[in-house]
Amino acid sequence: MQLSKKILVFGGALLSFGMGAAYAQNDTAPTGRGLGTILNRSASSGIPGPDTNAQVRGHGIQYHGGPIITGTKNVYYIWYGNWTGNTALTILPTLATGLSGSPYFNINTTYTDANAGIVSNSINLAGQMFDNYSHGTALSDSAIQQIVAAQNPTDTNGVYFVLTSADVNETSGFCTIYCGWHTHATINGKDIKYAFVGNADRCASACVTPEIRTLSPNNNVGADGMASVISHELEEAATDPDLNAWYDRSGAENADKCAWTFGQEYTTGNGSKANMNLGGKDFLIQQNWVNSGRGYCALSF
Repeated sequence: MQLSKKILVFGGALLSFGMGAAYAQNDTAPTGRGLGTILNRSASSGIPGPDTNAQVRGHGIQYHGGPIITGTKNVYYIWYGNWTGNTALTILPTLATGLSGSPYFNINTTYTDANAGIVSNSINLAGQMFDNYSHGTALSDSAIQQIVAAQNPTDTNGVYFVLTSADVNETSGFCTIYCGWHTHATINGKDIKYAFVGNADRCASACVTPEIRTLSPNNNVGADGMASVISHELEEAATDPDLNAWYDRSGAENADKCAWTFGQEYTTGNGSKANMNLGGKDFLIQQNWVNSGRGYCALSF
């Protein structure tokens, strides 16, 4: 779910590989404020998993005709605020590169467009930039867009993440309504996809799952909490970059449907919990929605 408040009606029944018949009439477009906090996790309750008998329409998610990102997803990190000495500077780049080609991100290959294009299992960490509080410590939604625009983005296959340090607040609802969000805008004449993810140290009770709130896999609760949020927003940006492609009748995108569910976990060397190893580091990352069969939450495909 993103910043869009639009109601979109897409007429007719569409057919696509990995989708079957998607009756997308009168569906509510993605709405609200990104990945809801764990305190609001009830918004994702009632989603049928692979072992339930609940009735779903198609695969539980529908295609609405918009684009997906079929090529390599180029990730750009804009480190906003003070990150000096923070191990997030190594943890989160490892996440981005480790997701590429992983069984986890392969779930997104079950999503296609009207031309049978597929979301590829390919991610590139294309750049990292630093912003020393250009807009202070209280950021509006428009300030996030301005921070992205200041980097002169041109990559239409890119997703530009504004990652804020723990002393920075996003005033439209970080820590109270959401932990992160993604959207798009025309910047320099191009359709640019971007996202906000704040340091979860600011509100671990809202944006870090209890399993790693005290001790996290990489000994950095804020960064380890951010890792799941970044993954959530990246897979939604890949399958619904312009807020008009893949979502269900209630407006939930693929990652929304599995928010705050983590599947099978294991104990890490430091005694924390994780469910996957990416680039040599352990992470606890939420499940994603597999757009196949009846549809279900999983950690791999």
